[in-house]
This record gives sequence, C-alpha cells and structure tokens, in this order.
Amino acid sequence: MPARPPISDKTAPAAGSWLRPGKAKAAAVSGGDTAIAVLLAISFGHLFNDVMQSMLPAVYPLLRANYHLSLLQIGLITAGFQITGSVLQPLIGFYTDKKPLPYSLPFSALFTMAGLLALAFAGHYWGLLAGACLVGFGSSIFHPEAARVARFASGGRFGFAQSVFQVGGNSGTALGPLLAALFINRQYDVGYFALIAFAGFLLLTIIARWYAAHLRRILAKKAQLTLPDLSKTHIRRTLFMLVALMTAKYIYLSSMNNFYTFFTMEKYGLTVHQAQYLLFLYLGGIAAGTIFGGPIGDKIGARRVIWASILGVLPFTLALPHVSLPLMAVLSVIIGLILASAFPAIVVFAQELMPGKIGTIAGLFYGLSFGIGALSSALLGALGDKIGNQALFDLCAFLPLLGIIALFLPRLPSEKRHRQRA
Repeated sequence: MPARPPISDKTAPAAGSWLRPGKAKAAAVSGGDTAIAVLLAISFGHLFNDVMQSMLPAVYPLLRANYHLSLLQIGLITAGFQITGSVLQPLIGFYTDKKPLPYSLPFSALFTMAGLLALAFAGHYWGLLAGACLVGFGSSIFHPEAARVARFASGGRFGFAQSVFQVGGNSGTALGPLLAALFINRQYDVGYFALIAFAGFLLLTIIARWYAAHLRRILAKKAQLTLPDLSKTHIRRTLFMLVALMTAKYIYLSSMNNFYTFFTMEKYGLTVHQAQYLLFLYLGGIAAGTIFGGPIGDKIGARRVIWASILGVLPFTLALPHVSLPLMAVLSVIIGLILASAFPAIVVFAQELMPGKIGTIAGLFYGLSFGIGALSSALLGALGDKIGNQALFDLCAFLPLLGIIALFLPRLPSEKRHRQRA
C-alpha cells in the first residue's frame, strides 16, 4: 500500500465542508480557504455558552430574596462557578491536547443545561451551588476544544478566526444580563434558558461531527508542527510575560466595566441612563477592537498588535479621568477599541509559542480572562470605597504601562515571515 503523502501543518478544511464531513478536503494556508461556516457556527456556540454564563450574576437578587441568602452564601456560589469555570479550563485543555474529544463540545452544553435546570428548580441552597458549578463546568469543557476548532478552521488566518470566535463570546456576555432582565421574573424562569443550551447542543453536535471527521488530518498536522527556536526557559518566561499583560489588560477593563458609570455620575452629575450611554459607547469600542484585532495581527504580526494595543493605549487612559465629558466619550471608544484588539493577538501568539498545546493555551487564557475580571472587580471595589472613584481611575490609568514588557517578546516564525514580506 503506497504511503500517504505528508500533510503540511499549513492546511485547513475547506469552506462549507462542515455540512459534508466525509467529503471535506484540506486547503493550504497560503491561498487556501477559511471554513467561514465553521467559524460562524463555533462563534454562535460561544455566544450561547456565554449568554448562560453572564446570566447567572444577574439573577442573584432573585435567588437572595427567595432563599434569604447571606452575602457569604452568594460569594460561595460565585466562587464555585468561577473555580469550575476558570481554574479547570487549562486542565481540561491539557488533557484534550493529548486526547482530543470532539464530542465533548455538545456534552459541554448538556452540563450547562443541567446546571440551569438545577438553578431553576432547586429546593435548597446546595442545589443552587451545584447548579452554578455545573454551568461553570460546561464552560470549562467548551472553551479549549472550541478554540481548537476555530484554529483548524482558520485556513491560516489565525487572528481572524480568533476574532470571530471571541466576538461570539463578547456578544453573549452582553446579551445575558439583558435577557435575564427581560425574561426572568421568577426562579423557574431560569429554566427557559435551558432551551438556549439545547440549541447550543444541537449546533455543537454538528460542529463535533465536522471536527471528528477531520481529526486524523488534525493529528497529522500536529505531528508536523514547527516549533519556535526557543529554550524551555525562554518559553516559560514569555508565557509569564503574556499572563502579566493579560492581567494588566483585564484589571483595567474591570475598572471600566464595573465602575465607569459611577465615575461619570460622580464627576459630571449624570443620571444613570446618561452614564449607561457612555458605557455603551465604550462597549461598542470593545466589540470593534475584538473584530479588527485578529485580522490586523494576521497582516503585521501578533507581537506588534500586543505591544501597540496595551502600551499604545496609555496616553488615552492617563487623559480619560481629566477631560471634558464629550472628550471622555470619544476616549472611552478609543480605549475599548485599542485594548480589545490585544486578546486575539495574545492567544494567537501563545498558540504559536506552544503549537502543540492549543487547548491548554485556550483554557489558560480564557480562564484567566474570566478569573482576573471577577477577582479584580471585588478588589477594585474595596479600593474604590477607600480612595474614591477619581483616585481609583487615576491609579488604574497607569496599568497599560506594563505593556512595555511586550517589547521584549521574542520574534516567532510568523513575524519573521511578515518582516520578509514587508
């Protein structure tokens, strides 16, 4: 039997082939097709997942009234949700890097659905806690394998694929509290969100069939990956720098997401609705930055996008607490646009740094984005109570200065290719 010709690591499934997995063909990265249908599908799967994640905190007041919960009990629910939703992600990603599990994707939706039903019909506090943990566990299963699907459907446009995938999650995070406010008036109304989880199950089952049909080629590509010419110590140091950059980025984003409205109300005497319009403009900048950050990284290299998007935002964050209201509105859009472009680039850079650990990297950085945001919200709130909103924003404005360490990130093979083209 003739030997199968080697499969390049620059191959990806052709667009539209996900509906006919048995007939799918590989396409070369350089000039090949991106599987747009698969990317859009996994992005919608991300939207469904994050709708249900972000809905949970929105129903805390309802649960507290029904069960007479203390703040400690609510904190334990949050802790259980965050531990299963963030800490477990890199562990699951590490396992699936060794043994890919395509059909874990639809099972992630089933875990989330079970958690929502437990929250809807719990008869006691421990039922609420178990439901929150199941929702978090579903998210931990979803992200590593979903990020792997996005990368292998990218056709080599890794930044673009990461942006499309991330936009789905951002949209879901924004929609969750809104849908909760519109449709959840009683505890058992949470059960209606299980229908979204079931829709996610059906969608992810289709994606899993595509993934399973291409698994042999994906494993062949993994066996031929080009490793960066870096020592293990250098790789660990670079990974630490990326984590530090993520920390600075998400602490600043947390200050904006949670306290920007209070800051503008206090500084300018705005009403709640007026302050929410400013927050909407900022979130619009976040959405645009997520969309454009990945494709720009594909053109100029992820490393350049990382340092430009974190260090480059520093003049704007320093100016924001001290300008007039109209200029603050403009700056908030610019800040959201620039900062949000960093996340797709960081994930792509880390995946190229450790090319055989796509699931581990996705689990680590998605888990970090979730965990850092939640933890820093509480710490920044406590700090703001002591020093005031003006001082809090003056202090947080210096966080992007940490972006200077991005200048010391190594040049990976993809960036060298970009320089050669230029």
